[in-house]
Amino acid sequence: MNKILDSTNFVVQNSRFVKINKARVAEFSMSFEHGRINHWLSQAPFDFSNFSEDEELRFTLIFNSLSFCFWGDPKWTIENNGRFFDGAWGMVVALGRAIKEKFPLLDFEYCLKLSKDDFQKILRANAEIPLFNERLNILHEIGTVMAEKYGGRIDSLLEPANGDALKLLEIIVQNFPSFRDVSRYKEKEIYFYKRAQLLVSDLCQMLSKRGILFKNVDQLTACADYKLPQILRRFGIFEYVPSLAEKIDNKIEIPHDSKEEIEIRANTIRAVEFIKGQVKARNPKITSMGIDDHLWLASQEKFPDEKPYHRTKTTDY
Repeated sequence: MNKILDSTNFVVQNSRFVKINKARVAEFSMSFEHGRINHWLSQAPFDFSNFSEDEELRFTLIFNSLSFCFWGDPKWTIENNGRFFDGAWGMVVALGRAIKEKFPLLDFEYCLKLSKDDFQKILRANAEIPLFNERLNILHEIGTVMAEKYGGRIDSLLEPANGDALKLLEIIVQNFPSFRDVSRYKEKEIYFYKRAQLLVSDLCQMLSKRGILFKNVDQLTACADYKLPQILRRFGIFEYVPSLAEKIDNKIEIPHDSKEEIEIRANTIRAVEFIKGQVKARNPKITSMGIDDHLWLASQEKFPDEKPYHRTKTTDY
């Protein structure tokens, strides 16, 4: 049983605010480029070539622990070598810059006692990043758990999973409270595990370069965030009732764990499953996470008439 798919399917079946347009799913699936799908990190605006394999894994854990809720007014934006980055790319650049500036971010002992002053320097930009204190607390949590339970070693986190991506996912959500992304809808628990799934996917893809292959990676679902619903709407796959469309288009905040927000996220996961089901006929090896990477990278392109993404303040995504 996949509790993410099972629980989110319950939401889809009961959705009032969000609808998936099956005709547009078929249209998109037919045009889906099913050649080589780039892992999103390979497109990141930071050169990881000087990192050891262990440092790459550590960076991935730190990054995924902090990659959420970048929107604000003004939007948190970082300048680097004459270019400007926001969102997840901005976080990659900020962390990479900090490491170049000799902040020992890849040392979990440092993370568990990171000062507010140092963290402000690490994330310095045109404005303070949203949920700054929550991010600092999460980094303390990551540092504490990794240092005290796993001896500061990524391998010690990975070994109990025995090469199973779903086991690794459970290890992460059980040991790191900040990765427990669960909501309630009609008295039922709904599992999303957005950042935890992305972390597992990233770790598994990096380990595959060493010849270490995890099973059940194909059981990971899409990551229900801000950008995927936005691009699904661009393709006409997502349809919102007028009241929700008006809120999103006018950038009115949608409360975390509201029915509207949960339906947006659950339908995101189900839409990608529908796409995967159709693309699999041409490409049996396609995964939900591969489609997720494709959509997320496409969503980074700026369009002048782009509809906004929904605004929800949360550490989950």
